[in-house]
Amino acid sequence: MADLRKDPVTGRWVIISTERQKRPSDFHVETVTTKGDTLCPFCQGHEDKTPPEILAYRNGGGWDVRVVPNKFPALRVEGDLDREGEGLFDRMNGIGAHEVIIETPHHGQTLATMGEPAIEKVFWAWRERVLDLKRDIRLRHIVIFKNHGASAGASLEHSHSQLIALPIVPRELKEELDGAKRHFLQRERCVFCDIVRQEGRDGTRVIAESADFMALAPYAPRFPFETWLMPKRHRSRFEDTTPGEFASLARMLKDVLQRMNTTLLTPPYNLIVHSAPLHDEPGANDFYHWHVEVMPKLTRVAGFEWGTGFYINPTGPEEAAEVLRKAKT
Repeated sequence: MADLRKDPVTGRWVIISTERQKRPSDFHVETVTTKGDTLCPFCQGHEDKTPPEILAYRNGGGWDVRVVPNKFPALRVEGDLDREGEGLFDRMNGIGAHEVIIETPHHGQTLATMGEPAIEKVFWAWRERVLDLKRDIRLRHIVIFKNHGASAGASLEHSHSQLIALPIVPRELKEELDGAKRHFLQRERCVFCDIVRQEGRDGTRVIAESADFMALAPYAPRFPFETWLMPKRHRSRFEDTTPGEFASLARMLKDVLQRMNTTLLTPPYNLIVHSAPLHDEPGANDFYHWHVEVMPKLTRVAGFEWGTGFYINPTGPEEAAEVLRKAKT
């Protein structure tokens, strides 16, 4: 019989479909491979093929990380923030920013194969760009995300992530904020901190753990093998992370991605950094807790999900965590 589970933060329901139970070998995974491309605009030596860089971390013979504007941006930083409506309809002009973080000069490397110091530099680039864009009072939220593999939305195979700064707080984050605030008002504790404590005591959904982070399969996952990387120290914003924690996060993320590659045959995935809004959410420092979500692309969202907001997941989080725990890295 199917198991309905409610996410303790957002209140979103998911269906863990035990009748459709799937182990890793049951999925038709599109393995992500790097074929190589002599014309790749992100490779070292092709810097003239991208817009002028915004940020670069350089070494003696080249660069380690580059940040450039997206060539086809969803939003642009130029102009004034104008908002207007027509009765029920609300709109504003497309103020924001859209940047690409080129994570490595080497075409064949990924976050799963890069060295930990190199991954840590990617986090520092994310942080530096957030702190810079945060000075723009028109912007209310910045989302950092990575599409790995064509079926996850990547248009180029060279390892990169993206950043989009928005003049509004997106609905997904608003639902998390509202749920976290309700929990805090009721119990005077952060719901994410409670999740870390309870999962740590139980252990069945914990994938890996260090002094600073816990990787876990969430209680009500939308997707098979969905994994959250949770800081153990309470902070609401990614950009407030310390150097030591970035080093710990680099080790944890590399470990989790290697486990996924071993178990799921190098799957495409989406990675999203969940962080509090930039300025204007009173009390968020108390009740919100930043974290990273990694979602392998093993199933498709179809009509039922779009029509109801429910997700059907054929792999329970307890099994997913056990499989990933046992994976060799």
